[in-house]
Amino acid sequence: MPREFGRLFTHMLPAIESKKTEFHLYGYTTVTEEDIWTFCVKKKWRKKNIEEMGMHEIADGILKITSAEFMTFTQIEEQRSSNWFSDLNSEELQILLSPRQIEK
Repeated sequence: MPREFGRLFTHMLPAIESKKTEFHLYGYTTVTEEDIWTFCVKKKWRKKNIEEMGMHEIADGILKITSAEFMTFTQIEEQRSSNWFSDLNSEELQILLSPRQIEK
């Protein structure tokens, strides 16, 4: 993350903390400030040049995040990063991925 993002994060911390508190009230108690910022950078502003955005636009974007869009993003990111077969050893993985032989 570029240094400017860290500076923006610090400036936007009151808005981010407000959004985190809102999510906690909805029962999403594991959401952190970093999670909200990551959502904004990776999803909400992915096609924008954040360095050219006004502070009011950034704060408004943070405060308008809905729990539904945030949780959808979080679930998709989790699915992308998880390794569903990590508990299998190589033999078990080979059995799982090899074609089944049909018995006659």
